[in-house]
Amino acid sequence: MSVQLRTRIIGTGSYRAEGVLTNADLEKIVDTSDDWIVERTGIRERRVAGQGVCTSDMASAALNGALEMAGKAANDLDMIICGTVTPDRQLPANAAYVQHKIGATNHCASFDLAAACAGFIYGLSIADSFIRTGKAKTVGVIGAELLSRVLDYQDRNTCVLFGDGAGAVVVTAEQTDAGVLSTHLFTDGSLTESLIIPAGGSRMPASAETVAARKHYVSMEGKEVFKYAVRYLSQAAEIALTHNGMTPEDVDLVVAHQANIRILDGVSKRVKIPLDRFVLNIERYGNTSSASIPIALDEAVRGGRVSAGDKLLMIALGGGISWGSAAVRW
Repeated sequence: MSVQLRTRIIGTGSYRAEGVLTNADLEKIVDTSDDWIVERTGIRERRVAGQGVCTSDMASAALNGALEMAGKAANDLDMIICGTVTPDRQLPANAAYVQHKIGATNHCASFDLAAACAGFIYGLSIADSFIRTGKAKTVGVIGAELLSRVLDYQDRNTCVLFGDGAGAVVVTAEQTDAGVLSTHLFTDGSLTESLIIPAGGSRMPASAETVAARKHYVSMEGKEVFKYAVRYLSQAAEIALTHNGMTPEDVDLVVAHQANIRILDGVSKRVKIPLDRFVLNIERYGNTSSASIPIALDEAVRGGRVSAGDKLLMIALGGGISWGSAAVRW
């Protein structure tokens, strides 16, 4: 593989919310059971942020961890990208709060993107584009979600799935044969209604009626999302492999969005990469949306599961419906 200017991941970090909500806890809140949840999702518990903790707190902690591993200071960042659908406020960007909290006084560009569970891959792709074109040298990419604040704990189809957390990477420009090899992004806007928070935007502004109707919580057509998730994630994985002249055997580790163990098993079978080569932490965290890939990556890196030269495949799908893949050589 030729040496060229690439985007290399030099630091990873994550924030694990302090609270733990188990399936047994949920049995006391909603009509469900541990067996039902585990069989359908693979989730046994999920993390819940404490009172007073906001999304930018988690995002800042994750990015600080990535900076420490990278040996970089906050002012070394040229840009901060935060993937989230649960920002501190609708205005301003969550990344602006992060910039201030980590002490980046150099006024680096800081902005959010909303691609739900695909947010981290979208952010990584944007960072890669800025670095390859010379517009940035070092970028912090974050996925951070505080989903427990937008869940309807009367809806057993959604409240059992999601958790809180944040993950981040620091990427930089290097002349290397490693780094981000390619990214691939997709959206099918005809499926927008399958995973939404109905109210709170310009289409359905907040009102006493929307609050009473519980329209400010996540709503999902689970069967529809499942059907497209397996198909589109598999396609994105195959596109990344083909683009880089790789076979399933070449992939050392799959860092996938942790949405549902049955989805990941389906993708594993379609793409012909054994499930034991997937990073799996869904049973402990649930679906943390844009945070799930960087959390899983941080755990894999710090746990010694990733070595120099390893080929990683990242895949994610979320609301939009948006999805994507990334191939990385460590």
